[in-house]
Amino acid sequence: MNTYEKQMLAILEKGRKDLGFVAVKAEFEAEGTRSDEFLRLLELARRAGLKVALKIGGCEAIRDLIEARQYGVDMIIAPMVETPYALSKFIAAKNKVFPAKEQEDMSFLFNVETAATFEHLEELGSVAQAGKVGFVFGRVDFAGSLGKDRGFVNSPEMTAYVNRVAQEARIRGVELVVGGGVSPDSIPLLSGARRHRLDRFETRKVVFDSVVADDGRAQAGMELAIEFELLWLKNKRDFYRGIAEEDSARIEMMEARQKVSARTAEAA
Repeated sequence: MNTYEKQMLAILEKGRKDLGFVAVKAEFEAEGTRSDEFLRLLELARRAGLKVALKIGGCEAIRDLIEARQYGVDMIIAPMVETPYALSKFIAAKNKVFPAKEQEDMSFLFNVETAATFEHLEELGSVAQAGKVGFVFGRVDFAGSLGKDRGFVNSPEMTAYVNRVAQEARIRGVELVVGGGVSPDSIPLLSGARRHRLDRFETRKVVFDSVVADDGRAQAGMELAIEFELLWLKNKRDFYRGIAEEDSARIEMMEARQKVSARTAEAA
């Protein structure tokens, strides 16, 4: 492990022990996580005793689901599920790839991240209950679907949307996770959702047990999650920079040799 990875591991271990970290998160969807990156994240998570959450590329992304099973992912999230039919496709796909016994130790969820999804909430809740999948409320994308900016994510209006989804999750007996622009300013919203149902909340890279929204540890945990993400991005940058530059010296040598050959040919 390099220096960045050792620092990240220490953060994850502290977060799990003291600040409610339960998983690290990656995305095949918007984030476009590559396999080599994901393997490094997976190793860090396992060494720290944490689970791994993965957002796949779509409701019926079979290849992503197959890879998730190969990697041993614990939580799988399907994005942009706006209709009961799309949710039924996700349920059929995860049932095709994962045997029922393996699913008992996993969480399968779908994103509530557009106004169109919210309009079908009760129908989606019924399908989710039957298919044993939970909700992930993606507040930034949801705000965007309403024509709002990120500043809307902690507004009273957003609080009402989140609470309505939390109520549906409670009624259906399925999990609820809240994400999208999570910061210390989100703590009152998260704490309020817990009165209905809230299992976890998440930043871009870290998933928390929702209990910390009520016990005073959330802000410190979020700050540590930001530090982890910054180290992750620096490590990723340096890794790919090294790959991009690994042949630079040979390229320069070959170009110089090519120029010499060209001059020799002209002289002849």
